Amino acid sequence: MPQPAHPAAINGLTLAQSETIAAAALAKGRALGLLPLCVVVLDAGGQLKSARREDGASILRPEIATGKAFGALAMGFGTRELARRAQAVPGFTNALSDLTGGRAVPVPGGVLVRDANNILLGAVGISGDASPKDEECCIAGIEAAGLIADTGDPA
Repeated sequence: MPQPAHPAAINGLTLAQSETIAAAALAKGRALGLLPLCVVVLDAGGQLKSARREDGASILRPEIATGKAFGALAMGFGTRELARRAQAVPGFTNALSDLTGGRAVPVPGGVLVRDANNILLGAVGISGDASPKDEECCIAGIEAAGLIADTGDPA
């Protein structure tokens, strides 16, 4: 019988937490009547934990959702703040895009996931509707898992 991974081998979010986040985020989107969404959950090391693409979501949504989550992890704050910085200092955003191979998407909808001790566990990215609505669904998913959403706004 295979042995389970040692608890120290878990890099942030568990699969169960990521699945709860994804399911609750999509449920929030349905409750709000949003366009079809794609949700991607990355662990603290930037590795995929969960991805769901609703029927009807356009073909690039998984990449955009991943870019939102990756951008939040890459910078250490939610993409709401990354979007503000992109407007204020577009040269930096261009450099960030170059450094990440275009993988960081600087618009709201990428939210860091933290535990009660403020430990970074991962990030969630959602794409499909307007970016603020995508972010709202990220927050709902994270909170449904009993975790803390970090959008990039000061508390």
